[in-house]
Amino acid sequence: MSSDFEGYEQDFSVLTAEITNRIGKVPKLLGDEKRQMVSTVEKQLEEARELLEQMELEVREIPPQSRGMYSSRMRSYKQEMDKLEADFKRSRIAYSDEVRNELLGDDGNSSEIQLIKLREERAHLLDNTERLERSSRRLEAGYQIAVETEQIGQEILENLSHDREKIQRARERLRETDANLGKSSRILTGMLRRIIQNRILIVILGIIVSIAVILVLYFSFRGH
Repeated sequence: MSSDFEGYEQDFSVLTAEITNRIGKVPKLLGDEKRQMVSTVEKQLEEARELLEQMELEVREIPPQSRGMYSSRMRSYKQEMDKLEADFKRSRIAYSDEVRNELLGDDGNSSEIQLIKLREERAHLLDNTERLERSSRRLEAGYQIAVETEQIGQEILENLSHDREKIQRARERLRETDANLGKSSRILTGMLRRIIQNRILIVILGIIVSIAVILVLYFSFRGH
């Protein structure tokens, strides 16, 4: 299980390194090259999201007692993914020097002011979008934690139920053992009583036989 997670982890690290490199190139490109690079980065970001989903599925299959370390790594990767997406959005609205010159034209001052306002508005919109996305991710993370907590609670309840059944079976075995020991004790007591009775009978018979022998010998000598 952990080997699959580590494989996805390596793929994610390689992919995010490539994405970071390409995001840095986006503001420097124009026209078709920029569109092609943006399309490539979008596809790679989608692949990175799919890898995160696979990693998250692997983490859910890990036993609860060993899940903490992997969950911490997942949070770090999600933060890295959020940063990549934010950087990508910024890179798409960043202007290269050539685009800036086209917008400025002859009336440099007024165009520059408009460009600054446009950047500020876009940055403001981007910040609002990021806030909404962070809130959505927090809600999703909270829901996932609640689901995981419920699953852990169910597992604990199932384990307690199994333990209770085991304890009940152990008590039943103890009761049966006590009953068997009681029967065995009564049987041994009866056997001991019979042995004592038999020994008493043997002693009585021995005394009777001895008396009889003595009487026979006495009358025999007396007759002579």
